[in-house]
Amino acid sequence: MNFETSETQKMIAESIRDFAKQHITPFMMEWDEKQIFPIDLFHKLGEMGFMGVFIPQKYGGSGLNYHEYITVIEEISKVDSSIGLSVAAHNSLCTGHIYYFGNEAQKEKWLPKLATGKWIGAWGLTEHNTGSDAGGMNTTAKKEGDFYVLNGSKNFITHGKSGDVAVVMARTGEKDDAHGMSAFVIEKGTPGFTSGKKENKLGMRASETAELIFDNCRIPKENLLGHEGDGFVQALKVLDGGRISIGALSLGISKGAYQAALKYAKERVQFGKPISEFQGISFKLAEMATEIEASELLLHKAASMKNKGQRMTKFGAMAKMYASEACVKISSEAVQIHGGYGYTKDFPVEKFYRDSKLCTIGEGTTEIQKVVIARSILKE
Repeated sequence: MNFETSETQKMIAESIRDFAKQHITPFMMEWDEKQIFPIDLFHKLGEMGFMGVFIPQKYGGSGLNYHEYITVIEEISKVDSSIGLSVAAHNSLCTGHIYYFGNEAQKEKWLPKLATGKWIGAWGLTEHNTGSDAGGMNTTAKKEGDFYVLNGSKNFITHGKSGDVAVVMARTGEKDDAHGMSAFVIEKGTPGFTSGKKENKLGMRASETAELIFDNCRIPKENLLGHEGDGFVQALKVLDGGRISIGALSLGISKGAYQAALKYAKERVQFGKPISEFQGISFKLAEMATEIEASELLLHKAASMKNKGQRMTKFGAMAKMYASEACVKISSEAVQIHGGYGYTKDFPVEKFYRDSKLCTIGEGTTEIQKVVIARSILKE
């Protein structure tokens, strides 16, 4: 593995830092407190090429690889992880699903709008009664002539209200049948397709999360991705790549919280010296720095395999599990290092702390990652 940061990655990082100073940092606490989803910001990110990072240029994307994709999500998340989450979900879930499993006509129809950020994408798998147990979904799609008719709902959907298009999994067969689900592309404004409750969340509050509702929603059969019955298998493969996204999101939170804690520890004086000189604090910083390095190595291992087209289910799950658990610990320790100030909104670590917990839940809980890893190693 090449441990050197590429020139492209360095340019991306510098570009995002400059962008964030102007367009994210001045507004992020208002977005967080009022739960504002800043759609215009994502249009700007699209103009910079960050809404279609690994989509080929012929479809309006940047044509970059997964190492560079990690850099994009990580750098944004160092500043505001809720924005990082939305960029990740748009890229890896909705846009990625169409890119990897759509036919040429479908790619030409939807990818240029998504990859340039003109349209915001959503992805619907989870339901009220089915979190980790996706096979038990109740949303159905029944074929009627040249159409499919969808009925049911999805929840915890990123961009559920503001998304212009969604990739949705629905049951076309029996429950718990791995080939009983299919994936469909549904545009906003389609009759019978509406949004429901917007969630009031602990963290990631500027990333919109809401229900999708289908009431006799008729969509053309041309909107089916792949073949009928392929949806669940497609979703699992999409989630493999999506776990790199959440790992990168976690890494950004970890680095943002660590850098804030390191800066504060060098500046905060107690008993006549900076608190960084006390072993209790310096050991915390040492552990944080080590866990960040380990997270980064696991992520880029998974990214390297993804770039080569290799099966990376195990390493994607490992990277996601380790990086997400590390970011919760690191952000918690960052608050602790700040003491009472860490519990106030005057310092950035309280937001990193609130945002971090979602990383151990979204796109497969830590417990599900352990199931995936265990199954993989027991087959070896």
